[in-house]
Amino acid sequence: MIKIFDTTLRDGEQSPGCSMNLNEKLQMARQLERMNVDIIEAGFAISSKGDFEAVNEVAKTIKNAEIVSLARCVQKDIDAAWEAVKVANHPKIHIFMATSPIHMQYKLKMSEKEVMKRSIEAIKYCKSFCPEIEFSCEDATRSELPFLYRIIEEAIKAGATTINIPDTVGYADPIEYYNFIKSIRENTPGIENVDISVHCHDDLGMAVANSLAAVRAGATQVECTVNGIGERAGNCAMEEVVMALKTRYDIYEQDTNVITTEIMRSSQLLQTITGVKIQPHKAIVGANAFAHESGIHQHGVLANKETYEIMTPESVGLNENNMVLGKHSGKHALKSRLEQLGYKSTEEELASIFDKFKDLADQKKTVYDQDLEALIIGDMSNAEEGYALVDYSTSTSDGKESKTIIKVKKEEEVIEEVGSGKGPIDAAFDSLNKIFGKGVVLCDFNIHSVTSGKDALGETVLKLEKDGAAFTGKGIDNDIIKSSILAYINAINNMDYFIERRQSGIKQGY
Repeated sequence: MIKIFDTTLRDGEQSPGCSMNLNEKLQMARQLERMNVDIIEAGFAISSKGDFEAVNEVAKTIKNAEIVSLARCVQKDIDAAWEAVKVANHPKIHIFMATSPIHMQYKLKMSEKEVMKRSIEAIKYCKSFCPEIEFSCEDATRSELPFLYRIIEEAIKAGATTINIPDTVGYADPIEYYNFIKSIRENTPGIENVDISVHCHDDLGMAVANSLAAVRAGATQVECTVNGIGERAGNCAMEEVVMALKTRYDIYEQDTNVITTEIMRSSQLLQTITGVKIQPHKAIVGANAFAHESGIHQHGVLANKETYEIMTPESVGLNENNMVLGKHSGKHALKSRLEQLGYKSTEEELASIFDKFKDLADQKKTVYDQDLEALIIGDMSNAEEGYALVDYSTSTSDGKESKTIIKVKKEEEVIEEVGSGKGPIDAAFDSLNKIFGKGVVLCDFNIHSVTSGKDALGETVLKLEKDGAAFTGKGIDNDIIKSSILAYINAINNMDYFIERRQSGIKQGY
């Protein structure tokens, strides 16, 4: 059985525009547990107070999966990692050290001997706290094999229980990677007593192929992310590697513990949380993954689905079940449906969502699952101590400048500004620029309807940029002007929330 190590909350969140606040991370972690992944890498505890809190809360919340925090081979990193995960039912510390000549010379400015010494000392220090230790050889695929044999052997002797051989820069070819993993297995004493993990990046589009090649070579753990999100071109996509193993069991003779009917749900949740949509032709979870437009294909599928479908839509959780709620639906019905959709809420959170649901039900005849998801994600994305919209008004007419007045509040401070522009949204953003300062630049803006019909909710997703860093904001409302204002304010709150993490300057990749 291949272990699935999900790093959506750590490596995946490093993808530009994919940052999550604490509530969003907890919802994603619960869905990963629902999907039954073996290991959840919850973050990099030392990088900031916010990251530490997120790792710690995930460790308290998740009961079945191993909970991991990343750390450099530095004592203060390891202390923070252990403090964050020690409350978990199954805690684990993950440390990394670069082993390639180029990284050792230019980044670390250390010799092989120094890298070996630092790594072994760090593993032994971890072992004084935690029985489960993963050691990663950063940039392994550009490292020299004889050195890898030695450092991995010593890491195992020091107490590492998992050895990770990452393709950090997405450089490897599947055949090359197969031989690489096979060579390590055949030449490293003690390797048979630990898990061999692989963490592949997708710079050349081969992350999934390389991960599967490693499984054939004897790897026992695959590190991946939902939808393949991650730094640069992303990571190995969890849904692709899981379904490849299941669909082609005849080749790999390996499976995973993942409940595959939760795959689509996980993909959609992540897209809703981050506002980052996948392409329609994305394997497994894309909108077109099970669509057949060609007449020949349609005829074949109608006659026998196996003519063009190698797996069923139902196997990944794609179905047409969509419960309809309305203004007469009560709180118990709402809670039941939210739980079926994978959301768990406290009574306080449920009360807030129920109020918004009732308001929406008064405006719409029927409320669909997509509407509920939009409401709850919109509720999660709001910062508890951030800016809030108090009121707005707008006036517009053909041939004249539009005017929008916006009033916001943060704690006891109330700010009101008037903006002008070519339309009401342009005028709203002008007003918001006056409120929050000219250093903020709108670099991306999208509005789409959550469901069909003239009464559909409008979801606005935008990105603001400041000092080279981008921040995503989301807003939900029937009124697209209001949803745009809410998205802008949400992005500002996210900017404030993540500013400490951006300034920490600690490298989180490996």
